[in-house]
Amino acid sequence: MKKAIFGLGIISTILLSALGCENDLDEINRLFSKDEIEVEIAKTVEILYSDSAVTRVKVVAPVMKRYTDKTNPKEEFPNGLKVDFYDMDKKVTSWLTAKYGERYQQQGIIIVRDSVVWKSSTKEQLETSELTWDEKKEKVYTNKFVVVRRPGEILYGYGFESNQDFTRSKIRAIEGRLKVDDFEKDFQD
Repeated sequence: MKKAIFGLGIISTILLSALGCENDLDEINRLFSKDEIEVEIAKTVEILYSDSAVTRVKVVAPVMKRYTDKTNPKEEFPNGLKVDFYDMDKKVTSWLTAKYGERYQQQGIIIVRDSVVWKSSTKEQLETSELTWDEKKEKVYTNKFVVVRRPGEILYGYGFESNQDFTRSKIRAIEGRLKVDDFEKDFQD
């Protein structure tokens, strides 16, 4: 009998405390930091970007943090990401991996860093430490060191720029080993 009364006493004390309390901002601030309130965390994320109801880009990441700051909202992929690029026939034309990424919503810019690798279905590959995709200008670029591999070619350079489909690109400060068979053939004709 004493246990039941004691139990009811605790419950009524909790209820009275909850009903009678006022919001104390200092207490709430003590329980939650500003950073925790302004960050949404999602795990096992898949984001689809489409154009005219056709999926053009798919982003897959183990973790995404969305910062809800009104002046500069952004999404962060602290544990890496994989991006698949599709053509209008819904076929994967290329894919990109990186160990870290950020997307700045208002600017329409995505920056990927650390072991960035882009591969195409035509066996081209770009490796760099950082790559920026400007969604509005539909342009991909970096000023960092790059390695571009194509069948029979390896190119090195500082700086890379391409359209977002990677069909037209240029490398700055280029050096490397080029395939010259086709080049020589063009001059012989």
